[in-house]
Amino acid sequence: MHYADRLNNVETSAIRELFKLLGKPGIISFAGGFPDSAMFDVDGIQEAVNKALTDEPGGALQYGATEGYNPLREQLSAFMGDRGDGRRENSVKVAPDGLIVTTGSQQALDLIGKTLINPGDKVIVEAPTFLATIQCFRLYGAQVIGAPIDEHGVKTDELEKLIAEHKPKFVYLIPTFGNPSGATLSLERRKRVLELAVKYQTPVVEDDPYGDLYFGVPPPPSILALSAQVSGSRDWLIHCGSLSKVLSPGLRVGWMIAPPELLARATMCKQFSDAHTSTFAQATAAQYLKAGRMPATLAKVRDVYGERARVMGECLKRELGDAITFTQPGGGLFFWARLTGANGKLQDAGELAKRAIEQGVAFVPGAPFFAHDPDPATLRLSFATADVAKIVEGMGRLRRAL
Repeated sequence: MHYADRLNNVETSAIRELFKLLGKPGIISFAGGFPDSAMFDVDGIQEAVNKALTDEPGGALQYGATEGYNPLREQLSAFMGDRGDGRRENSVKVAPDGLIVTTGSQQALDLIGKTLINPGDKVIVEAPTFLATIQCFRLYGAQVIGAPIDEHGVKTDELEKLIAEHKPKFVYLIPTFGNPSGATLSLERRKRVLELAVKYQTPVVEDDPYGDLYFGVPPPPSILALSAQVSGSRDWLIHCGSLSKVLSPGLRVGWMIAPPELLARATMCKQFSDAHTSTFAQATAAQYLKAGRMPATLAKVRDVYGERARVMGECLKRELGDAITFTQPGGGLFFWARLTGANGKLQDAGELAKRAIEQGVAFVPGAPFFAHDPDPATLRLSFATADVAKIVEGMGRLRRAL
């Protein structure tokens, strides 16, 4: 069997491989990047399913338009207008036909790869960034270049240097509660990113699956929302959204907002991939959003995840002390931390991950999240799926592994 050369550019996900080690009974996992199943609004989703099958069973169960089920596109347009909580500064005016529905935001990234990347093209991402993004872009032959970040997101001065030097096909960012970094791009830097897009005529992809999961103080407006303040920037902006982290990943409902020509080409590519996202899932999501349950759902998950993040931060300080450094996240699902090696403690996160499994706790080493020049001392911890008691116990086990 002769396989496509493009497969030589990618490897199996290190995170998926790690999951194979998690079958040990009683293990506490901080490895997954998914929401807590207990947070799903099962009653609300059940009502939405029943409503979809009652109001328009043909539409919910039949083939549909590749661009998306129109009632859902209308609801997503309204959702982008108030983000579920009435924050005017983060509202975006987008017509229903200004977005396409994708099978999760992951498909949006794949469509971007299909429509924009030629073998050898350069793409700039954050260092670190979402592992699946690196794999996706490399699959289409891209040379993926990492731009340095700090607790305030990508360093825009360094980003500009990289854009000027490499002339990338596009720049990919997770500016709000990034995966894995947990970092949030500052308001000043968000505006600078838009200015750079216009100055260098370089598309910017804003991946925003976590922006609604803030704890207390809301993050700055999305780059998409701020594009109204930077003339011409909307023409260079691609925005990817998802209901996976706030409603249900099983529905596989995401969306992409982009310039019309790109949307048209992405739609054509989607026709070849899956014809359309499940109309049943789309109809369910449309009815859920229409019922107005999202604000209460968001309020609940913010409270729960915020408490878990607070406890994890306290436990990291108490149990690991100066052996680890991190920035307390203001939202999202992740802590990004770095082992310091203080007092002779371990500084290799890969080795710590092996010891941690033996102690009954799991996390993801940070090295795979870098497109190049990985930092072996880094690690990602998710607080989403473990309750407070398990976080406390798990941090104690992590201390014993260190």
